[in-house]
Amino acid sequence: MTKQLEQIIKDCKQGDRQAQRQLYEQFAPAMFALLRRYVRDVQIAEDLLIEGFFKVLTRLAQYNGQGSFEGWLRRIFVNEALMYLRKQKISWKRTEEISEQHFSQMPSVENQLNAKEIMALLDELPVGYRTVFNLYALEGFKHREIAQMLGISINTSKSQLILARKRLQQLLAQRLGYKRKN
Repeated sequence: MTKQLEQIIKDCKQGDRQAQRQLYEQFAPAMFALLRRYVRDVQIAEDLLIEGFFKVLTRLAQYNGQGSFEGWLRRIFVNEALMYLRKQKISWKRTEEISEQHFSQMPSVENQLNAKEIMALLDELPVGYRTVFNLYALEGFKHREIAQMLGISINTSKSQLILARKRLQQLLAQRLGYKRKN
């Protein structure tokens, strides 16, 4: 952690409004991008961003400087997204354990996708697939942790991930097929 960030955190803990603004401006873009991976609606993601920063600022005293500050922030914002999804009464499809061998390998990508295209692909996934994919592939949680966080079985977490990957493969193949026609 940089000395500047340490000072901003210290000042925030003392209620310095300017430091709170600096903290927000420094981390809001990354946390908004994180929220958008879970929530399709931009306005809802903006609301969750504000709620998340409120929690960050009111719980900043709990951060003791051990570990990554950004990791601590990310955990708060992931939890905000998951709480929102729980309130939406997401239906987790209970699926049988699926072997990854049943699915073809990811098609080779000739052109790199930009962040906007990746978000568009993620937005096309059903909420359950997208949530498990984000938690596993992007946030680095294990299936046991995901199952606990979402109140689902480990096998449901695994199958949701496999189905998310399969759907992303299909969407990517469609996009690449479309791009090749141009």
